[in-house]
Amino acid sequence: MNFSKYHGLGNIYIVIEPESVPQPLAKTAIQTICHPHFGIGSDGILLGPYPSETCDFGLRIYNPDGSDAEKSGNGLRIFARYLLDSGRVGHEPFSVETMGGPVTCTIEPNGRIIQVAMGQVRFDSEAIPVTGPAREVLAETMVVNGRTFSFSAATLGNPHCVVLLEEPPTRELAHQYGSFIEHSPLFPRRTNVQFLYVQDRQNIQIEIWERGASYTLASGSSSTAATAVAHRLGLCDNTVTVHMPGGTLAVSLDENFYGTLIGPVTKICDGEIAPEMFDFPLPA
Repeated sequence: MNFSKYHGLGNIYIVIEPESVPQPLAKTAIQTICHPHFGIGSDGILLGPYPSETCDFGLRIYNPDGSDAEKSGNGLRIFARYLLDSGRVGHEPFSVETMGGPVTCTIEPNGRIIQVAMGQVRFDSEAIPVTGPAREVLAETMVVNGRTFSFSAATLGNPHCVVLLEEPPTRELAHQYGSFIEHSPLFPRRTNVQFLYVQDRQNIQIEIWERGASYTLASGSSSTAATAVAHRLGLCDNTVTVHMPGGTLAVSLDENFYGTLIGPVTKICDGEIAPEMFDFPLPA
Protein backbone atom coordinates (compact mmCIF):
# COMPACT_ATOMS: atom_id res chain seq x y z
CA MET A 1 0.00 0.00 0.00
CA ASN A 2 1.65 3.24 -1.17
CA PHE A 3 1.13 6.58 0.55
CA SER A 4 2.18 10.22 0.40
CA LYS A 5 2.48 12.27 3.58
CA TYR A 6 1.94 16.04 3.81
CA HIS A 7 1.20 18.60 6.47
CA GLY A 8 -0.70 21.87 6.52
CA LEU A 9 0.69 23.93 9.40
CA GLY A 10 1.52 20.76 11.33
CA ASN A 11 -1.85 19.11 10.60
CA ILE A 12 -0.69 15.83 9.01
CA TYR A 13 -2.58 13.80 6.43
CA ILE A 14 -1.68 10.68 4.48
CA VAL A 15 -2.96 10.36 0.92
CA ILE A 16 -3.71 6.82 -0.28
CA GLU A 17 -5.09 6.06 -3.73
CA PRO A 18 -8.03 3.60 -3.79
CA GLU A 19 -6.23 1.40 -6.32
CA SER A 20 -3.45 0.89 -3.76
CA VAL A 21 -5.85 -0.57 -1.17
CA PRO A 22 -6.42 -4.33 -1.64
CA GLN A 23 -9.72 -4.19 0.27
CA PRO A 24 -11.89 -1.50 1.90
CA LEU A 25 -10.07 0.17 4.79
CA ALA A 26 -11.40 -1.25 8.04
CA LYS A 27 -11.68 0.94 11.12
CA THR A 28 -8.82 -0.94 12.80
CA ALA A 29 -6.60 -0.49 9.73
CA ILE A 30 -7.22 3.26 9.73
CA GLN A 31 -6.42 3.45 13.44
CA THR A 32 -3.17 1.52 12.89
CA ILE A 33 -2.04 3.64 9.93
CA CYS A 34 -2.64 6.88 11.85
CA HIS A 35 -1.07 5.72 15.12
CA PRO A 36 2.11 7.72 15.86
CA HIS A 37 3.99 4.74 17.33
CA PHE A 38 2.58 1.63 15.68
CA GLY A 39 1.83 3.16 12.27
CA ILE A 40 2.78 6.01 9.96
CA GLY A 41 1.44 8.73 12.23
CA SER A 42 -1.26 11.04 10.90
CA ASP A 43 -4.19 13.28 11.82
CA GLY A 44 -6.24 11.53 9.14
CA ILE A 45 -6.32 9.68 5.84
CA LEU A 46 -7.31 11.09 2.45
CA LEU A 47 -8.53 8.22 0.28
CA GLY A 48 -8.76 9.33 -3.33
CA PRO A 49 -9.19 10.38 -5.98
CA TYR A 50 -12.47 8.65 -6.76
CA PRO A 51 -14.61 9.21 -9.85
CA SER A 52 -17.37 11.76 -9.18
CA GLU A 53 -20.57 12.45 -11.12
CA THR A 54 -20.76 16.04 -9.88
CA CYS A 55 -17.13 17.17 -9.41
CA ASP A 56 -13.74 16.73 -11.04
CA PHE A 57 -12.61 14.42 -8.24
CA GLY A 58 -14.10 12.51 -5.32
CA LEU A 59 -12.49 12.20 -1.88
CA ARG A 60 -13.13 10.20 1.29
CA ILE A 61 -11.66 11.61 4.52
CA TYR A 62 -11.08 9.50 7.63
CA ASN A 63 -10.30 10.56 11.21
CA PRO A 64 -7.63 8.67 13.20
CA ASP A 65 -10.33 6.85 15.16
CA GLY A 66 -11.69 5.39 11.91
CA SER A 67 -14.74 7.62 11.65
CA ASP A 68 -15.62 9.72 8.60
CA ALA A 69 -14.69 13.39 8.43
CA GLU A 70 -17.19 15.06 6.13
CA LYS A 71 -14.88 17.95 5.28
CA SER A 72 -11.38 19.15 6.17
CA GLY A 73 -9.84 22.42 5.03
CA ASN A 74 -6.26 21.32 5.59
CA GLY A 75 -7.05 17.88 4.19
CA LEU A 76 -8.50 19.41 1.04
CA ARG A 77 -5.50 21.68 0.53
CA ILE A 78 -3.22 18.66 0.97
CA PHE A 79 -5.31 16.62 -1.48
CA ALA A 80 -5.10 19.47 -3.98
CA ARG A 81 -1.32 19.53 -3.62
CA TYR A 82 -1.21 15.76 -4.14
CA LEU A 83 -3.26 16.08 -7.33
CA LEU A 84 -0.77 18.68 -8.55
CA ASP A 85 2.22 16.53 -7.62
CA SER A 86 0.72 13.50 -9.38
CA GLY A 87 0.10 15.50 -12.55
CA ARG A 88 -3.71 15.46 -12.43
CA VAL A 89 -4.25 19.21 -12.12
CA GLY A 90 -2.53 22.47 -12.88
CA HIS A 91 -3.32 25.95 -11.63
CA GLU A 92 -6.88 26.27 -12.92
CA PRO A 93 -9.71 25.88 -10.36
CA PHE A 94 -11.06 22.35 -9.93
CA SER A 95 -13.81 20.80 -7.81
CA VAL A 96 -13.71 18.03 -5.20
CA GLU A 97 -16.70 16.09 -3.90
CA THR A 98 -16.69 15.37 -0.16
CA MET A 99 -19.28 13.90 2.20
CA GLY A 100 -19.76 17.46 3.47
CA GLY A 101 -20.45 18.90 0.02
CA PRO A 102 -18.44 20.11 -2.99
CA VAL A 103 -15.51 22.49 -2.73
CA THR A 104 -13.38 24.35 -5.26
CA CYS A 105 -9.58 24.40 -5.03
CA THR A 106 -7.07 26.71 -6.70
CA ILE A 107 -3.30 26.23 -6.46
CA GLU A 108 -1.06 29.27 -6.69
CA PRO A 109 1.82 29.22 -9.22
CA ASN A 110 4.46 28.20 -6.66
CA GLY A 111 2.45 25.05 -5.93
CA ARG A 112 2.61 25.41 -2.16
CA ILE A 113 -0.11 27.97 -1.38
CA ILE A 114 -3.62 26.65 -1.95
CA GLN A 115 -7.03 28.28 -1.80
CA VAL A 116 -10.17 26.32 -0.98
CA ALA A 117 -13.73 27.61 -1.30
CA MET A 118 -15.20 25.73 1.66
CA GLY A 119 -18.91 26.35 1.07
CA GLN A 120 -21.49 28.07 3.25
CA VAL A 121 -21.26 28.25 7.02
CA ARG A 122 -24.64 27.78 8.68
CA PHE A 123 -25.70 28.19 12.31
CA ASP A 124 -28.95 26.22 12.07
CA SER A 125 -29.35 23.71 14.89
CA GLU A 126 -31.03 21.08 12.72
CA ALA A 127 -28.29 21.21 10.09
CA ILE A 128 -25.35 21.02 12.54
CA PRO A 129 -27.04 19.18 14.44
CA VAL A 130 -27.58 20.47 17.99
CA THR A 131 -30.34 19.16 20.26
CA GLY A 132 -33.25 21.32 21.37
CA PRO A 133 -35.66 23.57 19.48
CA ALA A 134 -34.90 24.74 15.94
CA ARG A 135 -32.77 27.89 16.15
CA GLU A 136 -29.53 29.59 15.23
CA VAL A 137 -27.08 28.40 17.87
CA LEU A 138 -25.40 31.67 18.82
CA ALA A 139 -24.07 32.94 22.17
CA GLU A 140 -25.55 30.13 24.26
CA THR A 141 -24.07 28.76 27.48
CA MET A 142 -22.92 25.32 28.57
CA VAL A 143 -21.42 24.05 31.80
CA VAL A 144 -18.47 21.67 31.43
CA ASN A 145 -16.94 20.19 34.58
CA GLY A 146 -18.16 23.12 36.64
CA ARG A 147 -16.99 25.84 34.23
CA THR A 148 -19.50 27.93 32.27
CA PHE A 149 -18.67 28.66 28.63
CA SER A 150 -20.32 30.85 26.01
CA PHE A 151 -20.53 28.94 22.75
CA SER A 152 -21.94 29.07 19.25
CA ALA A 153 -22.31 26.19 16.80
CA ALA A 154 -21.88 26.03 13.04
CA THR A 155 -21.62 23.63 10.13
CA LEU A 156 -19.73 23.59 6.84
CA GLY A 157 -20.99 20.07 6.24
CA ASN A 158 -19.24 19.02 9.46
CA PRO A 159 -20.19 20.16 12.99
CA HIS A 160 -18.33 22.80 15.01
CA CYS A 161 -18.68 24.20 18.53
CA VAL A 162 -16.94 27.56 18.92
CA VAL A 163 -16.22 28.51 22.54
CA LEU A 164 -15.67 32.24 23.02
CA LEU A 165 -13.02 33.24 25.55
CA GLU A 166 -11.98 36.53 27.10
CA GLU A 167 -8.31 35.52 27.16
CA PRO A 168 -6.05 33.67 24.71
CA PRO A 169 -6.68 29.91 24.74
CA THR A 170 -4.04 27.39 25.75
CA ARG A 171 -3.21 23.84 24.76
CA GLU A 172 -4.00 22.80 28.34
CA LEU A 173 -7.49 24.29 28.09
CA ALA A 174 -8.18 22.35 24.89
CA HIS A 175 -7.01 19.12 26.51
CA GLN A 176 -8.99 19.78 29.68
CA TYR A 177 -12.36 20.46 28.06
CA GLY A 178 -12.16 19.44 24.40
CA SER A 179 -13.14 15.79 24.73
CA PHE A 180 -16.06 16.56 27.07
CA ILE A 181 -17.47 19.10 24.60
CA GLU A 182 -16.86 16.79 21.62
CA HIS A 183 -18.99 14.11 23.29
CA SER A 184 -21.58 16.44 24.84
CA PRO A 185 -25.21 15.27 24.51
CA LEU A 186 -25.83 18.60 22.78
CA PHE A 187 -24.13 17.21 19.67
CA PRO A 188 -25.67 13.92 18.44
CA ARG A 189 -22.89 13.43 15.87
CA ARG A 190 -20.18 14.71 18.22
CA THR A 191 -18.44 17.95 17.25
CA ASN A 192 -15.18 19.68 16.45
CA VAL A 193 -14.29 22.25 19.12
CA GLN A 194 -12.59 25.61 18.73
CA PHE A 195 -11.53 27.73 21.71
CA LEU A 196 -11.66 31.26 20.28
CA TYR A 197 -10.09 34.54 21.30
CA VAL A 198 -10.65 37.65 19.18
CA GLN A 199 -7.43 39.69 19.11
CA ASP A 200 -8.82 42.54 16.98
CA ARG A 201 -11.03 43.07 13.91
CA GLN A 202 -8.54 41.35 11.60
CA ASN A 203 -7.03 38.65 13.84
CA ILE A 204 -8.44 35.74 15.82
CA GLN A 205 -6.70 32.97 17.76
CA ILE A 206 -7.91 29.41 18.26
CA GLU A 207 -6.93 26.17 19.92
CA ILE A 208 -8.52 23.09 18.37
CA TRP A 209 -9.92 19.80 19.54
CA GLU A 210 -10.99 17.80 16.49
CA ARG A 211 -13.73 15.22 16.48
CA GLY A 212 -12.14 11.80 16.13
CA ALA A 213 -8.60 13.21 16.15
CA SER A 214 -8.23 15.01 19.54
CA TYR A 215 -5.81 17.95 19.83
CA THR A 216 -4.45 19.31 16.54
CA LEU A 217 -2.07 22.14 15.70
CA ALA A 218 -4.18 23.60 12.90
CA SER A 219 -7.48 23.10 11.07
CA GLY A 220 -8.94 24.75 7.99
CA SER A 221 -12.58 23.97 8.65
CA SER A 222 -12.14 25.04 12.29
CA SER A 223 -10.59 28.32 11.13
CA THR A 224 -13.53 28.93 8.80
CA ALA A 225 -16.14 28.09 11.43
CA ALA A 226 -14.48 30.23 14.11
CA THR A 227 -14.20 33.17 11.71
CA ALA A 228 -17.85 32.83 10.73
CA VAL A 229 -19.01 32.76 14.36
CA ALA A 230 -16.88 35.75 15.34
CA HIS A 231 -18.12 37.72 12.32
CA ARG A 232 -21.75 36.71 12.91
CA LEU A 233 -21.44 38.00 16.48
CA GLY A 234 -20.00 41.27 15.19
CA LEU A 235 -16.57 40.72 16.75
CA CYS A 236 -14.40 40.75 13.61
CA ASP A 237 -14.38 41.72 9.95
CA ASN A 238 -15.21 39.30 7.15
CA THR A 239 -11.52 38.78 6.30
CA VAL A 240 -9.16 37.72 9.07
CA THR A 241 -5.91 35.97 9.86
CA VAL A 242 -6.48 32.90 12.04
CA HIS A 243 -3.62 32.20 14.46
CA MET A 244 -3.07 28.59 15.59
CA PRO A 245 -0.15 26.75 17.21
CA GLY A 246 0.89 25.43 13.79
CA GLY A 247 0.77 28.79 12.02
CA THR A 248 -1.74 31.08 10.32
CA LEU A 249 -4.44 30.79 7.67
CA ALA A 250 -6.26 33.58 5.85
CA VAL A 251 -10.06 33.23 5.90
CA SER A 252 -12.62 35.39 4.12
CA LEU A 253 -16.42 35.32 4.08
CA ASP A 254 -18.87 36.76 1.58
CA GLU A 255 -22.19 38.33 2.54
CA ASN A 256 -23.86 34.90 2.64
CA PHE A 257 -21.13 33.33 4.82
CA TYR A 258 -19.50 31.32 2.06
CA GLY A 259 -15.96 30.85 3.33
CA THR A 260 -12.63 30.75 1.53
CA LEU A 261 -9.32 29.85 3.15
CA ILE A 262 -5.76 30.22 1.91
CA GLY A 263 -2.66 28.59 3.34
CA PRO A 264 0.46 26.51 2.73
CA VAL A 265 1.00 22.79 2.25
CA THR A 266 4.32 21.01 2.79
CA LYS A 267 5.22 17.58 1.47
CA ILE A 268 6.95 15.23 3.94
CA CYS A 269 7.57 11.97 2.06
CA ASP A 270 6.33 9.12 -0.08
CA GLY A 271 6.41 5.55 1.18
CA GLU A 272 5.04 2.04 1.20
CA ILE A 273 3.20 0.43 4.10
CA ALA A 274 4.44 -3.08 4.93
CA PRO A 275 1.57 -5.59 5.35
CA GLU A 276 3.02 -6.85 8.64
CA MET A 277 2.24 -3.48 10.25
CA PHE A 278 -1.38 -4.63 10.51
CA ASP A 279 -0.42 -7.86 12.29
CA PHE A 280 0.46 -6.07 15.53
CA PRO A 281 -2.69 -5.29 17.56
CA LEU A 282 -2.94 -1.76 18.93
CA PRO A 283 -2.90 -1.47 22.73
CA ALA A 284 -6.28 -0.89 24.33
